[in-house]
Amino acid sequence: MSQKINAFSKFSTAIAEYSGRPVTFTLAVAAIVVWGVTGPLFGFSEAWQLVVNTGTTIVTFLMVFVLQNSQIRDGIAIQAKLDELILTSSAENKYIGIEELDERELKRITEILKEHAKSEDDRVLHEKISRAVERQPEKSE
Repeated sequence: MSQKINAFSKFSTAIAEYSGRPVTFTLAVAAIVVWGVTGPLFGFSEAWQLVVNTGTTIVTFLMVFVLQNSQIRDGIAIQAKLDELILTSSAENKYIGIEELDERELKRITEILKEHAKSEDDRVLHEKISRAVERQPEKSE
C-alpha cells in the first residue's frame, strides 16, 4: 500500500491534530483576552475591533478547508476499512457502497437493523437488507 501523501494532506492533518488540543484552545482564549485588555489603550477604536474581526474571519475561513480535507480523508479511510471487514467476514456484501444511498434509504436500513437487534435471525435480516438495497435505482454516470 502506498504511503504517499501530498503536502496539503500532511498540512491539514497536522493542523487538525494541533487545533483540537487544549493548549491551542488556551492560546486562542489568551489572544482574545490580550485583545480585550488592549481595548482601553486603543480607545476601543474601529481599527482595534477590525484586528480581531479580520483575524478570526481569516482563521475560520482557512480552517473550514483544512478540517474538511482531513474529515473527508478520514471518512474515506473508515469506509474502506469497513468495506474490508464486510468482505472478510460473514456479513452481507451488499452493505458495501450503501453510503451512496440517499438519506431516506439509509434511515430505512438503520430501522431494519434496529428491529433485527431486538428479534430476528440473521437470514431474515440479510433478506430484508438485500431487498432494501436492490430497490435503490442505479445511478447514471
